This record gives sequence, C-alpha cells and structure tokens, in this order.
Amino acid sequence: MVRYLVALVLSLVVTTPVATAEKLAKQQFGAKKSASAQKPAPFGSYSKGCIAGAERLPETGPTWQAMRLSRNRNWGHPETIDFIKKLSAFAARQTGWKGLYIGDISQPRGGPMLTGHRSHQIGLDIDIWMLPPKRLDLSRKQRENISSISLRRSKGAYVNENWTRQHFEVMKAAAKDKRTARIFVFPGAKVQMCKMEKGNRKWLRKIRPWWGHHYHFHVRLKCPKGMRGCVNQDAPPAGDGCKDAEQWVQDIINPPPPDPNAQPRKKRREIVLADLPKQCSGVLRSR
Repeated sequence: MVRYLVALVLSLVVTTPVATAEKLAKQQFGAKKSASAQKPAPFGSYSKGCIAGAERLPETGPTWQAMRLSRNRNWGHPETIDFIKKLSAFAARQTGWKGLYIGDISQPRGGPMLTGHRSHQIGLDIDIWMLPPKRLDLSRKQRENISSISLRRSKGAYVNENWTRQHFEVMKAAAKDKRTARIFVFPGAKVQMCKMEKGNRKWLRKIRPWWGHHYHFHVRLKCPKGMRGCVNQDAPPAGDGCKDAEQWVQDIINPPPPDPNAQPRKKRREIVLADLPKQCSGVLRSR
C-alpha cells in the first residue's frame, strides 16, 4: 500500500503540468536588470514581444526626469529615447513647464511585465505624466512618492480644472511627430482637443479615446523602418475620430444597458516564452 501511494505521488509530479514562476515570460523578463548585448530591434507586437539592444533613458536630462526608478522601466528603442528628448524639449518651451515627467517605457529587454501593462513590451510605448514639471531635480525617493494629477471629470466625460492649453499643445506635438502611431487618452480630453483645434485636424486621428489615461497619456510609436520582426498595430480609422470620441462620452454619461447575451469574460492566460517571437529566447540568453 505504501509503495502504491509513493508511486501515485511520483506519477502526479511527473505528469501534472505546473505553471511555475520560472515558466512565465513575465518572470524571466522581469528578472533582467540590463539590456541585451545586441543591435537594437523590437520583435513581435506591443502586447506580445520583446526588444533587443534597448537604450536606457537617462534618469535625468535637461528637459525630463524618469519617474518610479525602482521599476527599472526606463528602457526603449533608440527612436523612443530620441522622441522623448525632442518632445520634452518642446514641452520645456511651454509656459509653466520645465519639460516632462516620463513614466513607464519598457523593461530592459521588454517582454511582459510583472505588474501593470499588457503592452509596453517592445520599447515603443511611453507613458507621459500629466503633471507639468516645475523642477527637474527630484531625488529617487521623491520620484517614488510624488503623484501625477488627473485631468478628468465625470468619469472621463470631461476635462477638469487641471486641463491647460499646454496639455493640448504637448499632445498635439506628440501626435504630429511622424513616428507616432497613436496616443491614448481619456475620452473627455479627445473631445476637448477636437473643440480647441481650429486649423488642420489631421493629427487628431492619432488621438484615441481609451479608459483610464487621465494621470498620463500613452504614446505608441510605429515600428522603426527596417525592423522586419516588429508588428505594427492597424492604423486608426480614417477621419479625425471626433464623432467616435463624442460617442464614448455619451456612453459614459448615459451607459447603455448590459447585453443579456454577453458571455462572461474569460481569465486571460499568462504568457509563456513559447508565445513570444522566437527571437525573444535569444534576447533573454544574450549577456
């Protein structure tokens, strides 16, 4: 009887799949403290990929500071780092702004994160705080404890008193950069920008309403030229997108009734290394 029980236990150990932390991609990528010694290259998509040879955004620059340094998420493709430097220099020319506070970009080798984002995996996503920097000499401790400000009112249907012309101009400049694929911000902000723009409205197409995104706006860059392993998101729908944003606002103010035929949301499966592009194994192995 004892031998039978021992054999049974051993068979369960051998045949039962165990989702150990080591098998989860987020644990493997989250453990890396530095970039891979490879040429810069994003592989896969924004929500399922990695980045080789990432560049680290300096913690402090002439017109920016990286925030929440303990997360070690101030890494991105060189195009991303250049974008931040140029946009922050523009922001520093706005009244009352010293530059930009930069939130999460990516982990040193990208990939799924231990906490938070589904995207930000290939070094081409940037969270930019809504808080206008008054100073750029914050200590590491201060950067952990300071908070951004919210710009939303009525659950995101409208902007609040923190909204300024400078927020409009900074996001407009970000959208007009040819490298930008889209910018995520709460619906009320998009509607407000639609009202404020009196000239060429082409750039508004890149401003996309999305839940949250009222303490920061999220810039997503296109795959850099020549990066064949990188997968772009589909382009935004044609037009300036203002009517769509207005519908988001109406749905916030007057929520539609729940769909009686809606299926329960399935729990999302954790990403393992096999789910990512094959190049990501090499990114992890690289010194």
